[in-house]
Amino acid sequence: MIISVKESQHGLMVIVTDKIILGKTFSEGKVQLDFTKAFYQGNEESKEKIKRLMLEARHLHLSGKQAVNLGLELELVNKDKILWVKGIPHAEVIVSS
Repeated sequence: MIISVKESQHGLMVIVTDKIILGKTFSEGKVQLDFTKAFYQGNEESKEKIKRLMLEARHLHLSGKQAVNLGLELELVNKDKILWVKGIPHAEVIVSS
């Protein structure tokens, strides 16, 4: 998985994207997931490091099956709030303090 860490209006933002979908675009109806954007670029990290950063984050952007499953495993993502586009899951979470 690829991770990028940024500061957002909500605090620490962690973007986790499955490596296999990076550089691709998926469209369905009026919804598009565009993983060619610099926003999704980052570094490949271990699952353990990604978990630690996800738990520290105030805002999460998770894209792809591995990334979203990690959010579900950590009980950060509500499975009913996952957006699916062409079989690719995407979830955004703002963690309340």
